[in-house]
Amino acid sequence: MPVLLKVAGLARSTFYYQVKAQEAGDKYAAVKSRIRKIYDRHKGRYGYRRVTDTLKQAGQLINHKTVQRLMSQLGLKSVVRPKKYRSYRGPGHAQVENLLQRKFKAERFGEKWVTDVTEFKVGGEKLYLSPVMDLYNGEIVSYQTSRSPQFQMVDGMLKKAISTLKGTRRPMLHSDQGWQYQMHAYRRTLAENGITQSMSRRGNCLDNAAMESFFGTLKSECFYLTRFSSIEQLQIELRKYMHYYNHHRIKSKLKGLSPVQYRTQSLRP
Repeated sequence: MPVLLKVAGLARSTFYYQVKAQEAGDKYAAVKSRIRKIYDRHKGRYGYRRVTDTLKQAGQLINHKTVQRLMSQLGLKSVVRPKKYRSYRGPGHAQVENLLQRKFKAERFGEKWVTDVTEFKVGGEKLYLSPVMDLYNGEIVSYQTSRSPQFQMVDGMLKKAISTLKGTRRPMLHSDQGWQYQMHAYRRTLAENGITQSMSRRGNCLDNAAMESFFGTLKSECFYLTRFSSIEQLQIELRKYMHYYNHHRIKSKLKGLSPVQYRTQSLRP
């Protein structure tokens, strides 16, 4: 070592000072490694707040500002960029009251549902998605896709959602004034299963803001991040994302849990 120091022209004290400084500056090395793994596991969808929540779940007590600083040092930033979209609105004929009244919080699972339809475009073709979300935890209860916005898609989505109901509990189901939700067959299915229908005021998308927010998240975190070559590829990725969203994607308002984790935890005695 003395020979190397002499060749390098460094004093012994200077060398060991630099060693200690480097060690001190890298005290977050293990945390940085965990941050990188979380970021990669979620394909860059997590910003510093969700990364912090994930670290805390694993027993790592750390301030979100520290995580933000470390992610900046690592050059890690959420790739999600919210984008606006417009869902189809049909003419309003059915006289259905807006019972939801923008009260997007629910006290229990299976109390309030919301639904809507959105479209995706891939290589000149279109794919339509019709999901049902539970406002208690934001969980996607059921969904259906179709290459055309036909009633069978919404009808299939509704029947799948109804099949998940247990006991006598029946939710309110809110939608916009799209033509699918005004059809007699749709409204009859709701009535036969004891589900109360609620409908937004005409031309007011804020009345169904929770569903629109989900579509924005879905498109930002899934659709816009991949260059899809076919509708079939998109359908595969949508299935993967729906499972990821329900089971693995944590939310701060759910105490750092995923929708399914939050629901199952609340059902524990």
